[in-house]
Amino acid sequence: MNIAIIPARGGSKRIPKKNIKKFYGLPVIAYSIKMALSIGCFNEVMVSTDDDEIKAIAIKYGAKVPFKRSKKNSNDFSTTSDVLKEVIESYELKNQYFDYACCIYPTAPLIREQDIIEGYNKLIEQSLHSVIPVVPFSFPVQRALKFEKEKLKFVNNKYATTRSQDLEKRYHDAGQWYWLKIDEFKKNNVLYSENTGYIELNEAQVQDIDNKIDWKLAELKYELLQSLK
Repeated sequence: MNIAIIPARGGSKRIPKKNIKKFYGLPVIAYSIKMALSIGCFNEVMVSTDDDEIKAIAIKYGAKVPFKRSKKNSNDFSTTSDVLKEVIESYELKNQYFDYACCIYPTAPLIREQDIIEGYNKLIEQSLHSVIPVVPFSFPVQRALKFEKEKLKFVNNKYATTRSQDLEKRYHDAGQWYWLKIDEFKKNNVLYSENTGYIELNEAQVQDIDNKIDWKLAELKYELLQSLK
């Protein structure tokens, strides 16, 4: 039994109503909902929200909103893990249990179905605790700089003269989705463990959306990906 959990609280400050802002004609959350419903590997697709407008739109596009998110987990300090824990516990109080959960962010219109499916297959076949999508940093983090007493310094002088192409790639969370084995997640309430696998994406498939420029970049990448289909 699998559940897709889409966390979408109200009250976005940098982009007002970000989770339901129109993205090529649809509320951006609709892309996550429609994708989760179309895959066919979820027994339940739900949205966790504290906002009535988000709830109405989520239901319109086919997701379930069986309960409202608590105030405790609707502020700027609540984590994704906190929200997932609350959702899982709320279902279990209703005697509904799931084996695996996929947390899918509501502002990730670049998500591809095949990546979700590949992540799920890895989770099962490799007996992993979680699987996440990652993307390489566009510039070697080993050559990061910092400010110190109004001067520019290397964070690590060891790499000051190393050629970029000679440095090992480093990756960061793509911020799109997380597959979790629920029994393992409940033990520590963490998304990463020593038994976490990954799916590698490229930069065209990933875009954080935190401000208006990010939003425009996401639109441009969406156009690009659609043109390549």
